[in-house]
Amino acid sequence: MYKDYLDGKGPNRIARELEDEGVLNWNGKAKWYESSIRKMLSNEKYKGDALLQKTYTVDFLTKKRTENNGQVPKYYVEESHPAIIDKDMWEAVQLEMQRRKAFAEKHGIKKIDYATIDNPFAGRVICGHCGSPFGRKVWNSTNDSLRRIVWRCNNKYATKGEKGCENKHVDDGVLYQAFINTFNAMLENKDYFMEKWWQKQDSGDLLERYKAQQFMRIIKEAKPKQEFDMDLYFKLVEKLTVIEGDKIIITLLDGTEVECEFLPR
Repeated sequence: MYKDYLDGKGPNRIARELEDEGVLNWNGKAKWYESSIRKMLSNEKYKGDALLQKTYTVDFLTKKRTENNGQVPKYYVEESHPAIIDKDMWEAVQLEMQRRKAFAEKHGIKKIDYATIDNPFAGRVICGHCGSPFGRKVWNSTNDSLRRIVWRCNNKYATKGEKGCENKHVDDGVLYQAFINTFNAMLENKDYFMEKWWQKQDSGDLLERYKAQQFMRIIKEAKPKQEFDMDLYFKLVEKLTVIEGDKIIITLLDGTEVECEFLPR
């Protein structure tokens, strides 16, 4: 679960995969929820520590307990029991959770981990003009021969009847191809990227160190891609910034930016 999260999967996708595999939850049922996954990812007990008095008794007669929001002291105990998750991995997950939250807040995205298998670019296509997210639109949806999926800045017509952002739309297929081209370009310049990530292996930032090691493993064993690889995309990409409708800057999760140009339809 922790590795899946660091591999770019959202809690909703992790929950769905656990259900598909028939993994039972704490009450013996093969039903998982996104909220449950988030709680497990942030629970310090899995790394062997314990935060005592998260809740406290408010009525000793009824034994009613409530969440402790500072009403009584909390106590943090390190190594209180055997860990089942490596501490560095647990800490890296916390940093990744913070990164995703900060990303969503920066670009005005209401839901963290918005992207899904069916819609991998949701919440990850960003306008190079105003910084707002792009939204997916279906043109000519009633005519299959003319049906076209495009992405357009959500700020373009934020106010009905008034044109806002001037950035152009981009076709759905362009985003898929942009990732394929970027990944193949990384392979062509493998030595440059491997050296860059090698220097980050001793980083004090556990998330940066984890991603550098992960990227090195991926590139070392990879071959050029002809088709879009969903899992690879989630492992590598933070966002795709659309510039003027004919240029995309793909930002990797290590901060590297790769520019792609294309001819708009």
